Amino acid sequence: MTTATSITVRVPLTIRRRPGRKTVVTPARDGAEPVVRTGADPALLKALARAFRYQRMLDEERYASISEMAAGERIERGYLGTLLRLTLLAPNIVDAILGGHQPEGLGLLRLLTPVSLIWAEQRRALSAVGVTNGSCGARRPLRVGTAPSVAEPVPQATD
Repeated sequence: MTTATSITVRVPLTIRRRPGRKTVVTPARDGAEPVVRTGADPALLKALARAFRYQRMLDEERYASISEMAAGERIERGYLGTLLRLTLLAPNIVDAILGGHQPEGLGLLRLLTPVSLIWAEQRRALSAVGVTNGSCGARRPLRVGTAPSVAEPVPQATD
């Protein structure tokens, strides 16, 4: 009869703490698929998705008002109105959030507070948000482009 043998497998990994969840990060191997890393905040992404979904429902006239939608979706009317303000963010800010390029200090609570409707002012206000990064003391500003705002004229292409 053969004796039972055991095999020990060691996998080098690190566990990173993210807001609300732990993430396992495995080392990259040669020839393996690249690891897709994102710093996107899951709560913020979910809020943006809901906000644009609710806005689309209003645009499609599935509900006549925010009050009617709040009752139909069984959420508080004030929260729904606050959430819908996320649809007024500058497109490049939304893209930066979706890409995970927002600073750690720019979370859902910060974006649920009233922000200017003028995109240039939004960029200035939100790029000033940041937290110190560990022991180095560096700040991570919001990395957004300089797309024209609502108040800025859009240059016309010439042939």
